Amino acid sequence: MLAGSQGRLQDRRPISIVDIGSNSIRLVVYEGLARSPTLLFNEKMLAGLGRGIASTGKLDPEAVARSMDEFRRFRSLSEQSGADTMHVLATSAAREAVNGPDFIRRAEQVLGTPIRVLSGREEARYSALGIISGFHHAAGIAGDLGGGSLELVGVDRETVGDGITLPLGGLRLQDMAKNSLSKARRIAREELARARILNEGQGGTFYAVGGTWRNLARLHMESTAYPLGVMHHYEIAVESIGGFLKQVAKGDIDKVRGIEGVSKARRSLLPYGAIVMEEIVARLNPKHILVSALGVREGFLYSLLDEDERKADPLISACEELALLRARSTAHAHELADWTGSTFSAFNLDETEDEARYRRAACLLADIGWRAHPEYRGKQSLNIIAHAAFIGVDHPGRAFLALTNLFRHEGVFNESAAELMTLATPRYLERARLLAAAMRVVYVLSAAMPGVIPRLKWEERDNGTLALVLPAELAGLYGERPAGRLAQLAKVAARKLILAVEDGPSIAVK
Repeated sequence: MLAGSQGRLQDRRPISIVDIGSNSIRLVVYEGLARSPTLLFNEKMLAGLGRGIASTGKLDPEAVARSMDEFRRFRSLSEQSGADTMHVLATSAAREAVNGPDFIRRAEQVLGTPIRVLSGREEARYSALGIISGFHHAAGIAGDLGGGSLELVGVDRETVGDGITLPLGGLRLQDMAKNSLSKARRIAREELARARILNEGQGGTFYAVGGTWRNLARLHMESTAYPLGVMHHYEIAVESIGGFLKQVAKGDIDKVRGIEGVSKARRSLLPYGAIVMEEIVARLNPKHILVSALGVREGFLYSLLDEDERKADPLISACEELALLRARSTAHAHELADWTGSTFSAFNLDETEDEARYRRAACLLADIGWRAHPEYRGKQSLNIIAHAAFIGVDHPGRAFLALTNLFRHEGVFNESAAELMTLATPRYLERARLLAAAMRVVYVLSAAMPGVIPRLKWEERDNGTLALVLPAELAGLYGERPAGRLAQLAKVAARKLILAVEDGPSIAVK
């Protein structure tokens, strides 16, 4: 068997999870257990195990038969991927159906491993851990809408509250309402009226988890011509969602822009998901609605990490991994991150916690496009970063990362990514140009190799001038090219700068 290619991290052993939900069953193989997990392989089937369970009390027999066939395939795929461990999680349909125990017994025989049937409280907890894993300093109410149930749970950084489970999953609600959308609304309103947890999160953030809500969010992106097709951390403006949800909740979805991107098997559940979201918004009055690509599976993985691994910043971890896989020198990337911090300090520029995180992340990513043709490095880097599977970063921050690296390659006043610029705040856009200008100076002094950047110092001179000083032994790097790049930095920073050699010549830049 061939070993893993150099495009993979060599210290990771694949780990797989089979997620048995009420509507879908899914196999996800991760590259390894990590703070920012990377998908190695991903396959799902919309089995519909929970279809009809509210009226019959049983798992759908045809879905059970189809699932067993798929479990055989999942087991083979997990083994083929080289996964050392396969975890199997089952949620509401399997735990509530009268034939659930028999289904689990048969599935365990096929999969060759024990199945963990999650209680409602456990399902809510893992959903919350998925939110904690994927959002920096998460705080608010997480809602995980599956096929059979809705889990609601409070999160506050590392703290998980007591979650509740409501019978409002799409398949369950459709069945309970006998395909009546008006009756489904009454059921959802009555169930949510008893959810006291929603009283505690008034005016805060609501984290939306689950396939139905992700599909609704994708349709919302299409309806608003949103410029970035990344689902995780997509923020739906509360003031703009009312009319959209109302249209979908009526069941008139064939005319909704982008509906062709939703599988026909999922379309019938969209109105029920919209109804539940409408009622939550009415009860919770959230300030923000954030969509999460992470849920129970990722929360379960997060629970397997040790305490130190949990404390790691997932964005920085992912950027370090990408630098390791694609940059010329990870040591140089870390030197750049440290030096730009001291540069911002020398320029008397303050940073919020997120701004400092994003600056470091941008530096770690600054050289991932070096193998491309020089004319396309900026565009390639922007595309990779804008659409990477990063967590722990909001969309304005993601735009900052991508734009910084576009400017680093193609010039600080490049305007080719106008749509993405609309996502970056004016401050982020200004900082992206400034950071890129600083990168452009040190790359022509260091040749992208470590050892030079830590030896570059800023010194205050007369009349508010700052000198970038090279040590005498690096005088050979002194010249017009870095002086020209420093002139760009001076323009962006609106500072008087000079390039100097210790106890030697200097070049004033304009």
